[in-house]
Amino acid sequence: MPGSRKLGRTTAHRKAMLRGMVTLLLENGQIETTLTRAKEVRSMAEKMITLGKKNTLASRRAALAYITKEDVVSKLFNEIAPTYENRNGGYTQIFKLGARRGDAAEMAIVKLIKDAPVEKPAEKPVEAPKAEEAPAVEAPAVEAPAEETAE
Repeated sequence: MPGSRKLGRTTAHRKAMLRGMVTLLLENGQIETTLTRAKEVRSMAEKMITLGKKNTLASRRAALAYITKEDVVSKLFNEIAPTYENRNGGYTQIFKLGARRGDAAEMAIVKLIKDAPVEKPAEKPVEAPKAEEAPAVEAPAVEAPAEETAE
């Protein structure tokens, strides 16, 4: 259940840390952190992108209340959210990196998925009118060499 991890911090510290991490993720496209933090950041980042897809004044104000930089909010609404307009969730990926050297904490990278713009396929390909077929030119027949008879 998202939001149930306490991450060993007080409520205010945890919320401030997640706000900062979500802001960095939306600003840079990826961040490296521990696996449990990555799962929390993914949850909040996807909620922010969903707000960006709505693109209303209320959703912009809600994003400004959570994201700590105004230019990141404008990037979210103008660049990031439009690339995911045909996608229903799943805007981020988590890649596991293995244990951290100092304390063996499981490390991970959280990345925004690069969605290629979906192009609408053409209705039906228009075929060029068929030209009159030219008569087929036959290749000259090659005769096999006659065997010479020894006399």
